[in-house]
Formats: sequence, structure tokens, C-alpha cells
Amino acid sequence: MSSVASDKIRILLADDHTVVRESMRDILNLQPDMEVVGEARTGVEAVRLAVLLRPDVILMDLEMPEMDGLEATRTILDQCPEAGILALTAHEDEKHIFALLEAGAEGYIVKSARLADVLAAIRAVARGEPALDPRAMRAMMRKLADRERTAAAPHNASLPEPLTDREMEVLRLVATGASNKEIARRLCISVRTVQVHLGNIYGKLGVRSRTEAALYAIRRGWASVEQTG
Repeated sequence: MSSVASDKIRILLADDHTVVRESMRDILNLQPDMEVVGEARTGVEAVRLAVLLRPDVILMDLEMPEMDGLEATRTILDQCPEAGILALTAHEDEKHIFALLEAGAEGYIVKSARLADVLAAIRAVARGEPALDPRAMRAMMRKLADRERTAAAPHNASLPEPLTDREMEVLRLVATGASNKEIARRLCISVRTVQVHLGNIYGKLGVRSRTEAALYAIRRGWASVEQTG
């Protein structure tokens, strides 16, 4: 989520190719609402700079030396759970997308994407929304949920602090792949209020991302990916 102290989205670039980083830096810094605050060449450096700089969005390459993007994503979110990570990848297959979502990334963008799509994805992640087509998100959630159900029994331990009725409504919609804007429209509340509810939900459930929150709800039987059809 973008910084309160600045109107600009603070971005960390993590890619081992200097030309890619320099090109992305120049392009992003030209956007009136974006600012590149750091650049990392390796996964280890990405972790260090994420902790130091606390960027709003991290544009993360998956294939880097010392530590790959998936491991860097997990490590960063352990230390900076508020970070929004957008994976930059050359892969479009389900295996890689599954891995990204499970690691806690808010979405992915392929390196062959149009610039307009890259910018839209960064802005979505900065708003706390997934940078993934809702239909693709629902398909991924169905498969992840099926695998979770076969891998483990439902988790029945009580929460230290229960979710409110409104938080439960928000969580159920998150499980369907709905964006913050869609949730706000359906519940007749503001997008900002949705973001506040999501922050409370993450804290109560002890999760770091929409995907983790949705899977938690599905495992408990609180939500179904099919709720919206």
C-alpha cells in the first residue's frame, strides 16, 4: 500500500540484468505517481534493501543469483509483511504462478507484457489488490484449495480475536478473487474501508497476503471459491 507521507508509489527493483533495471527505473521515474527508491542485483540484496527502504512495491525477478525470487519473496514477507511484491517472470505456466501465490506475491507480470499492463499491475499492488485477472485468480484458488483440502484436515483452533461480521464478509469475497473495488461496490463501503478491514483480517489470522487469507478461510469452511460463480 502506498506511503501516507508521499503521493508516489515507492518501488524497489530486483533484477540481475543491469539493462532491465536501468530501463525500468527510467520508465517508472517518468510516471507522476511512481518513484524507484532502490535497485537490487541479487535476491539477498533485495531482502536487505526491502528491510532498509520499506518500499510500497517490489518488482521481483524470479531468476537471480544467491537467492531466487521465490525465496526472496518469502524472506521479505517474513520481515516486511506490509510489502507488496509483484513478480516479474518469463514463465506463464501454472506451476510458477502457484509458487508465486503461495510465496505471498500479490501477482505477477510477464516480461513480454505491454508497459501499460506493467504500470497497471504496480498500481494494483500498491492499492493492496492482486495483479492477476480475477478469472485466473479464481482458477488458481480452486486448485490451491483442492490441494489444501487433500493435504490437511481443517484447522479448528480458535482465533485470539474473532473476525467481525463485516470482516468475514470481506474475507469471503477475497476468496472469490474479488478486487478491493469489487468488494467495496458489493458491500457499499469505500475502498479505503476495505483496505482497513483487510489489514485487520491479516493481523487476526496471522497471514501476509490475500492468497493466504483466502486459503485460511477455505480450510476452515468459512468461504468457497464458487460463491460468486
